[in-house]
Parts: sequence; C-alpha cells; structure tokens
Amino acid sequence: MSDMTDRAEYVEEGDLYFFSEGTDRRLYDKLGAHPCEQDGKRGVRFAVWAPNARAVALIGDFNGWNGAAHPLRCLGNSGVWTLFVPGIGHGCLYKYRIESAADGSTTEKADPLAFFAEQAPRTASIVWDLGYRWNDAEWMGKRGGRSSRDAPISIYELHLGSWRHASDGWSLSYRDVADPLIDHVRRHGFTHVELMPIMEHPFYGSWGYQVCGYFAATSRFGTPQDLMYLIDRLHGADIGVILDWVPSHFPSDAHGLGHFDGTCLYEHQDPRLGFHPDWKSLVFNYGRREVRSFLISSAIFWLDHYHADGLRVDAVASMLYLDYSRKEGEWIPNREGGRENLEAVSFLRALNEGVYRDFPDVQTYAEESTAWPMVSRPTSSGGLGFGFKWDMGWMHDTLTFVSQDPVYRRFKHASLPFRMVYAFNENFVLPLSHDEVVHGKGALAAKMPGDAWQRLANLRLLLAYMWAMPGKKLLFMGAELAQPYEWNHDAELDWRGFEASAARRGVSRLVCDLNGLYKAMPALHECDCEPRGFEWIDAADAQTTTLSFVRWDRAWSAPIVAVFNFTPVPRSGYRIGAPMQGSWSEILNTDADVYGGSGWGNYGSLTTTDVAMHGRPFSLDLVLPPLGAVFMRWNGNGSGNGEGHDPDTPR
Repeated sequence: MSDMTDRAEYVEEGDLYFFSEGTDRRLYDKLGAHPCEQDGKRGVRFAVWAPNARAVALIGDFNGWNGAAHPLRCLGNSGVWTLFVPGIGHGCLYKYRIESAADGSTTEKADPLAFFAEQAPRTASIVWDLGYRWNDAEWMGKRGGRSSRDAPISIYELHLGSWRHASDGWSLSYRDVADPLIDHVRRHGFTHVELMPIMEHPFYGSWGYQVCGYFAATSRFGTPQDLMYLIDRLHGADIGVILDWVPSHFPSDAHGLGHFDGTCLYEHQDPRLGFHPDWKSLVFNYGRREVRSFLISSAIFWLDHYHADGLRVDAVASMLYLDYSRKEGEWIPNREGGRENLEAVSFLRALNEGVYRDFPDVQTYAEESTAWPMVSRPTSSGGLGFGFKWDMGWMHDTLTFVSQDPVYRRFKHASLPFRMVYAFNENFVLPLSHDEVVHGKGALAAKMPGDAWQRLANLRLLLAYMWAMPGKKLLFMGAELAQPYEWNHDAELDWRGFEASAARRGVSRLVCDLNGLYKAMPALHECDCEPRGFEWIDAADAQTTTLSFVRWDRAWSAPIVAVFNFTPVPRSGYRIGAPMQGSWSEILNTDADVYGGSGWGNYGSLTTTDVAMHGRPFSLDLVLPPLGAVFMRWNGNGSGNGEGHDPDTPR
C-alpha cells in the first residue's frame, strides 16, 4: 500500500475547514485523485473544488469519456465535489466536465491537484500513486547545515530540457540525466542544483514558467518516480536540490485553472488585478482563502513528496506591486490607496511561515528585483520571511560594468563598491541566471569586450569577483563552459566546442577551484550575510580600476585578501595595506596558465613590509595580472620571498 493511500481515504465537509479558512498546507491529501479502498473495494477517490458549478462529472478512458457515467456529489457548502470509483486505479486518464451555474457553459478541465498528466499537447490528468522508497536519510539528516546562512551555498541553475541531449537529439530523461549531471556538478564543486520549473506546463517555450499542474512533475522527462530518483541520486552525491516555483501567474489554457468553474475562481475577475501584461497570463487571487491553501499546499507538496531542499519563488516583485508593468489607469490601488498588493504580502508571509514550520531545514529564495524591505527577514519582525533574496542590483551593476571597454571602466568605478552600502540588508544570493543569457543579451563570455583572449580573461575576472564577494552564488549552466552564444532552450549546451577548446576548459577549471576554495575557506562563506566578514582595503582606485578587500572568517583568524585588476595592464609593485602582518600565499590567480591566462602573478608567498598603506601599518607589494584577480591567504607570521612573478619566469 502506498504512502498516498495511507494518508486519507475519505473526504467529508468537516475535513475541508482549514481549506476554506486558507490555512490548509496539505490539500493534496484531500483533493485530487487518490487510489484507496472504500467499503472493501479498491478504486480511486476523486475530489475537486468547483463552488460555482451546477454539476461536475468525471470523464476518462475507463468510461469512454462519457459525461453521464460518473457524476460527482457536492459536499455541503464546501464547493468540493467528490466521487469514489471502484475498479480503477494507477494510470487511468481522466478530466472533469464542469457545467457552470453562472452561464450554463460546459468545459473539460484537468485536475488542479493531479500528480501526473499526459505529455503536451495532450491535456488529460493521470491517476498516479506517488509511492517511492527513498534512500537519502543521511542527506535529509544533515541538509539543514548545508543550507544555512553560514554554509557555502553554490548553486548550479539548469534547464533540464536543454542541458544535454541524448544521441537521438531528444532531451535526457530524469533518470538518464542523473549520472552525467552528478558527475558534472560534483566535478565543478557546486553544492546545490536549481531546476528551472519542472511542474507541468503546456508550452515548452515558457521554460516551465507557465504552470498548469502545480502538483504534477512534467511528463516530458519521465514519471514522478523518475524525478524522485533523480533527486534521490543527487542527495546521495551530497548535492542539494532547489526547485523553481511560480505562484505569481498561470496560463489561460482552456484545460487549466482559468475560469475553472465558469467563474474566475483562482484569478481575479477584474483584468486590472487578474491579468499580467508582461506574460499575457492570469494572476492568482491571493485574497481568496482557498487559493492560499492551494498555493501553500503546492509549495509544501514538493518539499514533502519530492524531498526538495528549497524553493526559488519566481517573480516576487510582480506579486508585491499592484502597478507592476502597468500604466496609470491599468491598476487598482489597495484599500489604503497605495500600490502595494497587501493580499500578496500576507500570502507570502503565510507561505514562508508554513514552509519553515513544517520544514525548518530547507530554504526559500526570493527572486525580488526591487528595494522592498526585509524580504529575507522573519515575519515576526515585519519581513516577508524568505531565507534568501537574489541580489539583482549586484547582477545589473556588475554586468553593466564588465561589459564596458576597460578604457571607460574607471568612469563607472563607483558602481562596484556601491553594492556594499546595502549588502547585508538581506541574506543575498549573487545570481548570474538564465535571464542574463537570453533574448539577445548574449552569453556571459559574449558580453565581454576585447579579443577572444580578453573576453575569457574578463569572464574569469567576473567569476572570481562573484565568488569573492559576500553572498551565496548562483551560476546558470553554460557559463562554466564559457559558452560563446546565448542559451537556446531547443538545443543542448555546446559540449563539443567546449571539449575542443583549451581556453574554455580553463574557465571550467577556474569554476572548480573557486568552488573548492569557497567551501574550504571559512572566510569566503561563514559571514556571507554578516558585515563583520567584509572589509575594504581600497575601493576608490578608479584611476587604475582596481579593487581590493578582505574576507574574514567568524573568528577573525584566517583572512583572505582579494584584489582585482579590471584593465588589461599588468601592474608590478602594486601595494595594498595588509590586514595581518607576516606571510601571505597566493592561493588563486585567474591569469594562471592552467586557466588559459598569461602567467602574471605572485610566485610562492609574500611577506608584509613595514610600509604604511590604506590606514594599516604594513603592506604587501603585489603583481596584478591583466584583467585578473588574485586571492591571498594569510599564513601567519612566517617569512616569504616577497618577489613578484612575471610570465617569463617558470612557476
């Protein structure tokens, strides 16, 4: 007997009190299709919310899609219709035929709480037993420590359909992708993968962001158990899994949630509230209590049944503002006359409270692009309650800066240190995501100025800068391969070009080493979200377009100094104030030969001299590589040779 059968076999009106109150976090145990036993007979119990329906019938392959064969009964005033059908089970196809009391129209709808669905363009729901024998107890017992604010979190974002294709040109399945993905992620040192939405969606070109099935893993890549297998295997390899989740909008496809029972049930009726102009989609009515139960239950479902370690919540800004992407007259102010969506704010707080109450060892990540305060602060303090927030400001300022010709970078130098004005107002993730390499924006490598060598040098410099800055890391697939063209969801990554290019393989090796240092050096991750872990050495040297700062561990005993040269000019005798006296070793240099660089840098270890600099009584005399970064680790009070290194001297 499956775990789903054990949970609930009957639904009565009293079972739906919390659903109608808006506080049910496990609606999937009550609504949907559940194989079970009733009155000694095996079958399936169906339940669907359609409060404005005159009649609801079950149609499927088991009754010839006959709308008269299996009428459902309504449970009192709950708006939920239910039926037990004996003799059917796992794998049956079904829909609901709904006659609206509002206008008498009849529509055929997929089950909003179906666990599986036909592959698009077919639209029927499938009765599915979610039983699976998990083997990730060890991971589940320790995952809280792997996703805490003081842990190294380095996220590899990927789109399953276009990461890698099989020999026949089709996308790899959930099961087939497991081995190569694990090998790739472990080799590069990422701690987590983030899967772009794998909830069922009718249009592949939406990348999963137009969700119809909020409880169904997309059938494009296999069955629910196949996805569980992939997550189970990733956990077995000590890799966490974050799922992209989209409560901000949904498509208007006829079989979906829109106009579900002949009325605007899940969405607002007024298009100024219920229609999203950017995506031509429908907006959830967050003020409706049953809708809140539906969405919060969806979030809990993926943590519960699929052992997800976190949820990245898409397009939070579009939820928070009533005037988001709308002109004057196209939106309705809130009850206080403002532009804030108070119902969405309340929903997001309830969402995070529910998630952390039931799963305190996971994290939620907000993609929020504005200055809304306290996104990643507790709801008890007035925050939205997310664990982390994407730092879109850092992403925008940094990419704008590095995409300029180095000749002009000194005029925009102040845009880089500006980030530290707000860097600890939230628990930030630094994202270089899929959104930055589509729609004509070009690949990361293609954004960089200069010739072929300089573009990759700039890319290595950007990656080192990202890994050195406070904040967790997120990199979209392909950047670690130095892919030269922007992402195409219909094609796999350029694996052949990568294997044929030593320079591109050098970027890959740098990502491996950056992640290795990030995990090994407490100074680079322990205080990602605390101001005590960061200190400028020199943020104002616009003339040479260099930056230098210190990352501290919590005990202030093992600092890392990071220095960046954003020009193609190598700089010998570049002196910076040192935070600690004694010996320092160069532990990473993006211009090293192994990364495809020219070999400028600091050979062995350096020793501070008693020359005051940057407000410190001692300093280091460095060689800065062109378009390069160096990381220096304090060794203690030993001595070093203090000599710089030029490309003509063997390493």
